[in-house]
Amino acid sequence: MDHGAFSREGGGVTRRAALLGTLAVFGTAVLAGCTPAASAGGPVPLKFWHLLSGGDGVNMAELIAKVNAGTDEFVASQTVLAWGPPYYTKLAMASAGGRGPEVAIMHASRLPGYAPGGLLDPWDIDLLAEFGVSEENFPERIWEKGFSDGELFSIALDAHPFILMYNTDIAEQAGVLDADGRLREITSPEEFLEVASLMQQVTGEHGVSYGYLGDGAQMWRLFWTLYKQQGAEMELEPGKEAVVDEAAAVTALEFMQRMLDDTIATTRADYPSAIAEFANGQTGMFLTGVWELPTMQRAELPFDAMPIPTMFGTPAAHADSHAFVLPHQEVPDEAKRRETYRFVSEVLKESFDWAKAGHIPAYLPVTESPEYAELQPQANYAAAAEIINYDPAAWFTGSGSDFQTYFAESIQGVLLSGDDAATGFRDFVDRLNTLLSKPTPV
Repeated sequence: MDHGAFSREGGGVTRRAALLGTLAVFGTAVLAGCTPAASAGGPVPLKFWHLLSGGDGVNMAELIAKVNAGTDEFVASQTVLAWGPPYYTKLAMASAGGRGPEVAIMHASRLPGYAPGGLLDPWDIDLLAEFGVSEENFPERIWEKGFSDGELFSIALDAHPFILMYNTDIAEQAGVLDADGRLREITSPEEFLEVASLMQQVTGEHGVSYGYLGDGAQMWRLFWTLYKQQGAEMELEPGKEAVVDEAAAVTALEFMQRMLDDTIATTRADYPSAIAEFANGQTGMFLTGVWELPTMQRAELPFDAMPIPTMFGTPAAHADSHAFVLPHQEVPDEAKRRETYRFVSEVLKESFDWAKAGHIPAYLPVTESPEYAELQPQANYAAAAEIINYDPAAWFTGSGSDFQTYFAESIQGVLLSGDDAATGFRDFVDRLNTLLSKPTPV
């Protein structure tokens, strides 16, 4: 995820500009092929590819500089590539040719499209343990997501879930804070709409900010959260029809329709509009990702954040993770491979700085530290890491893929024009079945 003036995860409105800004700040440090040559006996040079620009790119560059300065064993140089398909295409091409960098960032949700085809090399769990990285250092769901066919292929740096932000001043005026000054517990869709309505009465405009127009990622994140809160599953096995829970899907979509009534939330809002609306104090709540934390801090807004309320019985939230992978190399340099493990371990151990951008570090020694407990509002939504749900596993799903675009093509009319939820969802499932009937590209 790269962070621009308007979040790239929210639709990439300024992704290109953010990337160019990051390049300008860090100059040759982010240019491909700039890995410094190691002198005899000097630090081992490592090539590190990622797709983080904007605020995330700045934070990552600072983190890399910090770990480089802390050791004489390696020196990592970053190559920053454009978010989404350009990045994943280049990574796949380099890996297919066995010429990948020593290490790269990949969204954990993209693993099913890469690991089975031999585009990634597995991590050696014993060697990771030598550098202080092991299963007990991660939440169970996050650690398990890194596996494919019994081997570990990705190590999560973070979790970045869909959460709820709320304006504390508006919430206080609406009488919806508890004795601790936090938003009162919400356990049903009716309670959520009631709280939103009370906030709307304070703002005189809307109760909730939720932008989705032309943005399949935003539509999917909220839908998947509500779908999974019903304990529903979605299985996408190549050569077979998709296994879905249509009743749960309809329930989720109909709730979204109820919310988008031009009073609780505007029927017509794109993601940048939703950001601006909440930042300007025109709504009381904002359905968004953790990556918008810096945006609201810069707005000097009185706000707090929490995991998405459990409205349908099962705690759940859509999420993804930035994860370290080993792009396939035909003949890995063993010295570089060993120092890559050291590099990843050092970044994980220093990931408290990564939390400042809103992400939840995956490395538990960081999130369980006294320092993290004092980090607000991050500590108030850290529990979301225990209830995250990645996209259903398939070669065509995940962040930066076309999967969420397909969802938008079927579902936007349901939200915008009140089209029948069941019909819209069936259209999406038909699209999934078409993809599942095709041979897996890798």
